Amino acid sequence: MKKTLVVLTIACSGLLCNSANAQKKDFALIEKNVNITASDLFHDLNTTKDTLVLNGDKRIRNVYSINTNYKRETQEYINANSAKVPLTHLTKGKHIFVVEQVPLKIVFVVRVLQDKKEFSTIGVEKITASTNDKK
Repeated sequence: MKKTLVVLTIACSGLLCNSANAQKKDFALIEKNVNITASDLFHDLNTTKDTLVLNGDKRIRNVYSINTNYKRETQEYINANSAKVPLTHLTKGKHIFVVEQVPLKIVFVVRVLQDKKEFSTIGVEKITASTNDKK
């Protein structure tokens, strides 16, 4: 009788944990570039995991992504030090992002885990721009 009660308790708690985790599913995951030359560029997802946040000392010229079908789904000319790129218009799957900071091109992967969101009409938000470029 005690074994049955213990098994039922464990099974019920497992079901409750799975249903709670299902509601917290991330929109995307990022695989950062850990190369020392890429350390000048902060690249991460925001807290809701649906926007790519870019920030660096050097000016970011261009950002684009290539999906698994070798098609560009994002092509943005930023020309600023920081930007927020929405991911809600991307198809589900692996996307290779390229951020161009002259003379570097920093490459990393974003995996979109959910289908496109319907309300994705937001463009890239340019945050800051400096008047002098560091060389």
